[in-house]
Amino acid sequence: MKALLAFRRLFMRQAHGFGLALILSLVTLAAGIALLGTSGWFITAAALTTAGLAFNLFVPSSLVRGFSFIRILARYGERLSGHDATLRLLADLRGWLFSRLFPRLPLRDRSLRHGDLVSRLTADIDALDTAFLVAIGPILAALLTGAALAALLGWLLPAAALPYGLAFAAATLAVPAALVFLGRRAGSDAVRQAAEARAGVLDGIDGHADLVLLGVLGTAQTGFATTTRRLARTRAHLAGLTSLAGLAVQGLAALALAAALWAGLLALEAKTIEGPVLAGLILAIIGSFEATGVIVRSVGKLTTAMAAAERLTALSELPPTLVDPPRPQPWPDDTTISFSAVSFRYDGPPVLDGLDLTVAPGEHLAITGSSGAGKSSLLALLLRLHEPQHGRITIGGVPIAQMKEADLHAGVALLGQDSPLFNDTIRANLLIARPAADDAALWQALAAAGIVDFVKTLPRGLDALLGEGGRTVSAGQARRLCLARVLLSAAPILLLDEPTAGLDRPAEIAFFETLHQAAAGRTVLIVTHAGIPPGTVDRRLALENGRLA
Repeated sequence: MKALLAFRRLFMRQAHGFGLALILSLVTLAAGIALLGTSGWFITAAALTTAGLAFNLFVPSSLVRGFSFIRILARYGERLSGHDATLRLLADLRGWLFSRLFPRLPLRDRSLRHGDLVSRLTADIDALDTAFLVAIGPILAALLTGAALAALLGWLLPAAALPYGLAFAAATLAVPAALVFLGRRAGSDAVRQAAEARAGVLDGIDGHADLVLLGVLGTAQTGFATTTRRLARTRAHLAGLTSLAGLAVQGLAALALAAALWAGLLALEAKTIEGPVLAGLILAIIGSFEATGVIVRSVGKLTTAMAAAERLTALSELPPTLVDPPRPQPWPDDTTISFSAVSFRYDGPPVLDGLDLTVAPGEHLAITGSSGAGKSSLLALLLRLHEPQHGRITIGGVPIAQMKEADLHAGVALLGQDSPLFNDTIRANLLIARPAADDAALWQALAAAGIVDFVKTLPRGLDALLGEGGRTVSAGQARRLCLARVLLSAAPILLLDEPTAGLDRPAEIAFFETLHQAAAGRTVLIVTHAGIPPGTVDRRLALENGRLA
């Protein structure tokens, strides 16, 4: 429960919507109880009245219809306001999580699998955003409704008020609390095992070809089947606990009903209550316990929501990748890049070993090397996505560790080999680099990247949708759009990591020629396997054994 309370500020943002849903839920429950009570009183009174013509049928029949319509409309309003608040909460939760996650990328915890991360970003958020709608809201509504009915019993049938109140409180509080206590571990296991199953699916899809070629597809399928069997057993255990809790609630309802009936018969014999009123109260008691049944079914989801909250909190509390210095240095006018005796490793042997490098302002430098030589690591160090174990990196003589993260990333732009195009318009994809850019600046960047003619042929121009991952354009066009985005930024230093990956040789040559002209005056650092066309860079170096040659 402590983990859920950590999200109370986000829940309070939607207090108006959830409050309206709670009020309408109370109206729905009250109307349902009143409908049963009025019906019982009406039918009993009509049966006991000997002179049928003397009995007023209009008022009770109108009440029955009125309570029916109130219940229907209140239920609709409750669902509408509750789901609207829940969807808004979902947006807030995702925004909060991404804002907490971005400063922590790349994650230092290498044990966190891709599938597990996807599960936390999707399934755990979905489990958390229904906590109020399916658990907290029904519990509050049931408590208020039960208290009102207990007060009514205290007035009309005092001997039944205490037994009913105790039984209803046990069904609303004690049984759900016991279910949470007994199902807490199973709920955590269910969330974790579901995440493992999703990770297994993603791993199987990504590595299907390798699994088939290596002949271990059956082993992977066996492991996945084992995971799903464990998940099925855990969920069956939770379902069993929920069924036992439902049985306990029905037992408490029977006790409350028996106590009320016993007290009512004694009161009827003593002529302190009328038969139709007693019948109405008995049916009202039955109707009130319907709310407790909903609670029991919902509390099972509350246990998974608590486990999801713990996983999301743990993810948000990972140490940030970058920490701004207490007294940051401003971005320098001189943009000379310098690596001095830089050494860096992950968990194995050194990737960079005493590396020295100086790049003059406006220079275009290409670095080549075999896979795993450390080319991408060199760029990551310059962006402070990692910290070197030895040596230092400076820009204009200022160590980058003494700069603010925002200043560093505003001055250094990256075009990675997997830089994405988002499922949005061309305009929106470009404005990521400079949100305040006008259309003239966008067209200028497209022209510099050599793709302006293509964009002009599109019916909607800058407002054309690119589709998920830029599937509506070719690989070469996608790389040029990413290049236009980088060129649109005001960064004086451009880093390019395998910018021509996936392009054929003519497209590679055209890309490097375009880059050489478009990035004139800026410092450009390219790491690539591709052959660099003559005249497109000022200097070439090879990275071997952690050093430049």
